[in-house]
Amino acid sequence: MTILDRLERDMKEAARARDSARLGAIRFARSELGNRRIEVGRELDESDVTDVLSRIAKRHRESIEQFAGAGRDDLVDRERAQLEVIEEYLPEKLTREELLSIIGEAIEETGASSMRDMGAVMKVVMPRVMGRAEGGEVKSLVQSRLGAGE
Repeated sequence: MTILDRLERDMKEAARARDSARLGAIRFARSELGNRRIEVGRELDESDVTDVLSRIAKRHRESIEQFAGAGRDDLVDRERAQLEVIEEYLPEKLTREELLSIIGEAIEETGASSMRDMGAVMKVVMPRVMGRAEGGEVKSLVQSRLGAGE
């Protein structure tokens, strides 16, 4: 069952259960996916769907930080609830060790030896970890690995 199929099924279940928070999060995700489909002019594949859902999750995380900093616990709770729903559809997160292993492989493949090669390494790593690791975390680990090589 594809992620889109699961979203459709879960939206119907949330509507039947009158779970407005879950229903809203799923409807928003489906809306964003529809917008993306129109934008690219074709049906979305699983990597496209994962990319869109990852971006939605990132926005929720950023909102949580902002609202927490402003002392808006009511909004923090709402954003967390929506983030939990979205994360159900994302692949399982990579552990730090798995991520370091993928970065190590990419460094070997590209022959990277310094920070100048960071772009090449990121270009290899990001498609492999899409939806399973945050870009900021990947960037800092690649920087630490390449910085250690100088």
